[in-house]
Amino acid sequence: MLQIGAHVSISDGFDSAVSTEEELGGNVGQVFVGSPRGWKVKEITESDRTDFQSSLEEVQMGPWIVHGTYLINFATPKDDLAEKSIQAVQGELDACSTLGIPYYVFHPGSHTGAGEETGVENVAERLSELDIPNNTMLLLENTAGKGTTVGKTFEQLDQMVELSTYTYDEVGICLDTCHLFSAGYDFRTEDDMDQLVSEATEVIGIENIQYLHLNDSKHPLGSEKDEHEHIGEGEIGEQGFRNFINHSGFRELPMVLETPEDSKGYAWNIKKVRSLYE
Repeated sequence: MLQIGAHVSISDGFDSAVSTEEELGGNVGQVFVGSPRGWKVKEITESDRTDFQSSLEEVQMGPWIVHGTYLINFATPKDDLAEKSIQAVQGELDACSTLGIPYYVFHPGSHTGAGEETGVENVAERLSELDIPNNTMLLLENTAGKGTTVGKTFEQLDQMVELSTYTYDEVGICLDTCHLFSAGYDFRTEDDMDQLVSEATEVIGIENIQYLHLNDSKHPLGSEKDEHEHIGEGEIGEQGFRNFINHSGFRELPMVLETPEDSKGYAWNIKKVRSLYE
């Protein structure tokens, strides 16, 4: 069964987020547990957990995922920013665990001139300082590669895990289609798709990819620009998504949309993905 949903707001409560997802036609979902552009994590109560889990049971929906704040930078050479980032991730992981959400994802960050190798090593070092809850898996999201961001390649993502004190039992990977494409990974033909999965299998281990972000790209292959477009209406196109979501390596994974919130919206994109799923 296709597991597809969208990022939704918790402004009216976690149970309301479930209702919103259901109205959109989704059966999985993603939320923040604080402002995406701030450091403060929402205080999660047992009542939040009970209401959220009860709502999920009623509609048989999941698995959900929490997305980390955009301020997090584990690759930074600055100790103060690194410490704030570690505290933020730990707080969000703990909130995720309290809610009973099995996945948490964040962007590794930027080395800001310290070099890619140092940036990757910094991510691994900061990962090692976390206390990842037993009921939550931390996921590293691949990046488009703009500027000095790290996590553009499968090799970098793998090194972040391998150099840390954690293993793929506790840390996994979330792949974003727009980021993949902008980083130079093509999947618009079946041969290209097979090559992408083959490389992911060899470098990361396909079984360690746990979640997918579905977004088309406003910019060409290899542009390193992270600007999302509606499914099938960007440079990836319908065939690219048909190849991606139907490949045996990915078709059973949960998929969340982060497409533009304009007149089309998430409901339109969920229907589009469903129409491409075979």
